[in-house]
Amino acid sequence: MEVSETPKVAIVGTGQTEHGKRQDVSFPELVYTAVRRALNDAGLTLDEIDAVVTGSMPAPMEGVNAPHLYWGSDPTGAVMKPMIRIATCGSTGISIAHSAFYHVASGLFDVVLAVGAEKQYEGEPQGTMRTVRDIAFLGPFAAGAPGTFAIQSNEYMHRYGQKEEEVRMAAAEVSVRNHTDALDNPYAHIRIKITVDDVLKSRIVCYPVRLLDVCPSSDGACAVIFASENKARKISDTPAWVKGLGYSGEEYWPGDSDKVIWQSAIGAARTAYKLAGIKNPRKELDVAEVYNPFTFQELLYYECFDFCGKGEALKLVKDGVVMRSGELPCDPSGGVLCTNPIGATALVRVAEAAMQVTGKAGKHQIPDAETALAHGMGGPEQLNGVMILGR
Repeated sequence: MEVSETPKVAIVGTGQTEHGKRQDVSFPELVYTAVRRALNDAGLTLDEIDAVVTGSMPAPMEGVNAPHLYWGSDPTGAVMKPMIRIATCGSTGISIAHSAFYHVASGLFDVVLAVGAEKQYEGEPQGTMRTVRDIAFLGPFAAGAPGTFAIQSNEYMHRYGQKEEEVRMAAAEVSVRNHTDALDNPYAHIRIKITVDDVLKSRIVCYPVRLLDVCPSSDGACAVIFASENKARKISDTPAWVKGLGYSGEEYWPGDSDKVIWQSAIGAARTAYKLAGIKNPRKELDVAEVYNPFTFQELLYYECFDFCGKGEALKLVKDGVVMRSGELPCDPSGGVLCTNPIGATALVRVAEAAMQVTGKAGKHQIPDAETALAHGMGGPEQLNGVMILGR
């Protein structure tokens, strides 16, 4: 279906927990904290929320069959209100955001609460991730996320005839930049000072991916409030308007698609750009929250999102374009590489993008940011979603 413009919907409030190994609180308490902070940010009460969209990883991750029944209705305030649960693996957060947007854009609701959460330290995340792919045929090749994305990382390293050392060095610099930026993010899970040498000497997890190339497993929650144009203007003087969005999927079997020239990532971004009227992303975006659970993957996305040409991501890093002080700062929050409560992770990208364009990002604020990209990836690397937010 051809859509010429984006219905006017805005983000009027965001809230996050401090992410990490949160053994001090229960799953519902994490969700409650994020929801309460989003409501406080928007100056709203639960009575003013019309509907709730929630999500986390597939149920085995949580250890119960219907996790939204355990943590959904009470801490989100969804009692006697419409509520839907979404689970698309890593892209759950962006799926939640898109769903909440469409709940409002359809005219059915005026104010919708989107909530994503995860408590990985209470479950067996890698055991669950092991079952995302077909166990009989794909299990021996890619057990869990690191194996899957190591295959993709190898493919990228050798696609354009670049020297392996140069690709490794660029990936290491991406890791250092994310970890350095996370030091200024009070919500980030991993907040450590590292060097390129630290990354290159960290142990191999699944070749060529090393420990400091990989995101953590985090507990945490994020909440974002979407509102119709009329409501948004009454609630906030500086809402973050949804300028465009795109979502795309592709083949389940990884051998059936090219994961370097990644069609679902390219398609999602270009759909969002078209709706937002963006023709030159590198020039027209002020900041990008790219879903980057692995350093090599972030390099890939630079090319898929038209920040640069094919095979030019290394130059983007070398020239400092994606640094916090660069032309197009990427993941000033520290990104997924430093914080990964999977069901909330991509929603955190949306929240961080909204915080940037509304000037609420604190110490990791990009000066004068007016337009931001938020991104999520999931499924067995087959789903990509993008949302463009503007002041």
